[in-house]
Amino acid sequence: MRYPSDRPLSLPEWLVLCLVCEQPTYGFAVAGLLSPQGRLGRIWHVPKPAIYQAVLRLERLGLVQVAGQQLTSQGPDRLLVTATQPGCRAARWWLRAPVRHGREVQPELMLKLALLDRAGSDPRELLSEQRAEFGPLAAALASQVEATTGIEHTLALWRHQAMSATLQFLDDVAQQAELAPAARSDGDRRSRQCPAPDLG
Repeated sequence: MRYPSDRPLSLPEWLVLCLVCEQPTYGFAVAGLLSPQGRLGRIWHVPKPAIYQAVLRLERLGLVQVAGQQLTSQGPDRLLVTATQPGCRAARWWLRAPVRHGREVQPELMLKLALLDRAGSDPRELLSEQRAEFGPLAAALASQVEATTGIEHTLALWRHQAMSATLQFLDDVAQQAELAPAARSDGDRRSRQCPAPDLG
């Protein structure tokens, strides 16, 4: 996806955008979700300054806009942030995109799965795309295990086993999602500014 900018969005910026796309919100509410004790912060913590910097950049890119403010006696006024339609489209694209490297499973893929769960969306398309992304890599690593000796063999073996475990994780989560469509359709759906991504 192309960005109206000189660099892609960072992971904190994607997270803020996706949360604003759920419904208009305040920066302090996003900070609560992404704090070490927050529902998403338990997966990956984002400091408050990074969240406010993300809001500013997303606004500059036309992906969110400030829709109002709330006066408060406990510090600066709180700005209500809402997503634009280009912002919603970008968030839906990002939630569909598999990660490229095994090291990005935690936190990026885990965060995408958590955001899809919050939206009540089926994650199986993302999981399938992710498996397709990692399948050739696992095969290449298996070849390296057979073709190397010494420390190169040990490293290849570790990488191959780590990737095999990741593929098993993807299969297990997909199987769990297969058994849970009724729970998703009956779940508590909050009204959202942007429709939840249709990944099914």
